[in-house]
Formats: sequence, structure tokens, C-alpha cells
Amino acid sequence: MTPDRIFEGMGLTLPPPPKPLGVYKPFLQIGNQVYVSGHGTVKADGSLIIGRVGDDLDIEQGKLAARQVGLAILATLFNNIGSLNRIERVVKVLGMVNCTSDFEKHPYVINGCSELFSTIWGEQKGVGVRSAVGMGSLPDNIPVEIEVQFLLKS
Repeated sequence: MTPDRIFEGMGLTLPPPPKPLGVYKPFLQIGNQVYVSGHGTVKADGSLIIGRVGDDLDIEQGKLAARQVGLAILATLFNNIGSLNRIERVVKVLGMVNCTSDFEKHPYVINGCSELFSTIWGEQKGVGVRSAVGMGSLPDNIPVEIEVQFLLKS
């Protein structure tokens, strides 16, 4: 099955592609490389999931927030390249978690996004290198921000 069909079969709803909140591009293609700027927790209605993991949100809510960020990234991909089938592979994921200073499970939270990508493109192409780090705060008090680099099919 193709990535587009796999995504359709998941029955998930994409949020609107996020608009920049500053001076940057949310999507940039250079040759066969695609860079997606840090995306937040935009829901289907355009509102944000907010709160700090370890305080306002528990670890499972944090993981679901990371999955929602993955959906926002997919919305940007659809908006700019038209199809998930054009992605050859996930190259790099940088996940940032707005969390309390004693929270230590950042990779588990970011798995919410990584597992989504792995389901869509498969373990071989949907899993790239990754960093998952904790932050003292994120814009608008969102719990997760993620940026990704993709490789397009030639």
C-alpha cells in the first residue's frame, strides 16, 4: 500500500497547515531535500494543545500531543508537495518537549510523532535519526514542537 492509502486508512483528520508566526518558511525544498520548520500542536479546529508535560499534561497526553504535531507536519507536506507518496524517507526529526525540569522521558513523548511516520512510510523509510530534548518553555505554551527533514523520491 502507498503512504497516502495507509494514511487514509488510519482515519485521522489533518489540521490546517500552520502559518508562520515569525519570519521563516514552514516548508523549504532544496533539490530532493525537504525541510519542515518547527511545528506545534495544531488541532483540526485550528486551536492548540497547550500545557507543560509533567505539570499540566501527563506523559501519555504529551505523546498524543507529539502525534498531533506529526499530523500538522503531514498537513504541510500535503499542502506543498501534494502527496505523501513523494517522500522517499524521513531523514531527521528534532523533537522539543516543554516539560518540568525533572521530566526525563522526552524520547517517549516524541515517539508519538515517530510512530505515526513509521506507520505511514514503514520502519525502513519512516524512521530516521532523531533528537528528543526538554525545554523550559515553547511558543504559546505548547507541549511539543518538532521539525523534520525529508528526502524526496528522485
